[in-house]
Amino acid sequence: MARREQEMMLAGPVGSLDAYIQAVGSVPVLSKDEEQALARRFRDDEDLDAARSLVLAHLRFVVHIAKGYMGYGLALNDLIQEGNVGLMKAVKRFDPDVGVRLVSFAVHWIRAEIHEFVLRNWRVVKVATTKAQRKLFFNLRRSKKSLAWLSPEETEAVAQDLGVSTAEVTEMEKRLAARDSTFDLPVDDEEAYTPAHYLPSPDADPAVLAEGEDWEQETSGRLVEALNTLDERSRHILESRWLSEEKMTLQDLADHYGVSAERIRQIESAAIKKLQTRMGV
Repeated sequence: MARREQEMMLAGPVGSLDAYIQAVGSVPVLSKDEEQALARRFRDDEDLDAARSLVLAHLRFVVHIAKGYMGYGLALNDLIQEGNVGLMKAVKRFDPDVGVRLVSFAVHWIRAEIHEFVLRNWRVVKVATTKAQRKLFFNLRRSKKSLAWLSPEETEAVAQDLGVSTAEVTEMEKRLAARDSTFDLPVDDEEAYTPAHYLPSPDADPAVLAEGEDWEQETSGRLVEALNTLDERSRHILESRWLSEEKMTLQDLADHYGVSAERIRQIESAAIKKLQTRMGV
């Protein structure tokens, strides 16, 4: 696929949504160094090609986040489009010198745009979804002569005028009379829910989860390196006391090495201090 054609497909899910999702998934993920270089080119030289590369490489994350909002009755392609707007805003404001990855920074902008879209469309989606309902939505209020409920004769007249059934007129009248649900009103009843309850949990944020996993892997690696700098007895004492599934007591280790429990405690304390120094804690 030519570059121009690929960029047109990735610009937004305007055709086949499945093809778009497949296309964004095929864009290679940037390494940290590649991301930093592109971000600096855009920030320092206003290189739009660099900005485009940053956006294209992160469209897959927008799709992942947008899928978490599919329970609102909104089209997935619309959610993705709004998320893409947030991604572009994030790229524009991203500072590579801060030291965080773009995905960790952009996820907040992506979610903010999708949240705003959900808030703007929550009532409209629930009131009018089909073609007939949309037609009624825009015309029924204008057709009513007062705020009172329509009489059977008036309902029949409105139905004939708009080319719909009387049942559809009555259903839309009920929907228009209903009050909006408060989006995030605190409730005392644990069984009562507002639309805000259905937003994805922050704990399910893929960027936060990925960042946490990277931090755990890095910390584990540093711990192993620090343990290898200790002498064999100190390392065995720490591993037996803190890292083993069946932890040994000070007295167990004292009996093993033929020294006092206080001596084991002193060795343990000194080893912990060495680890903290080594790991920069």
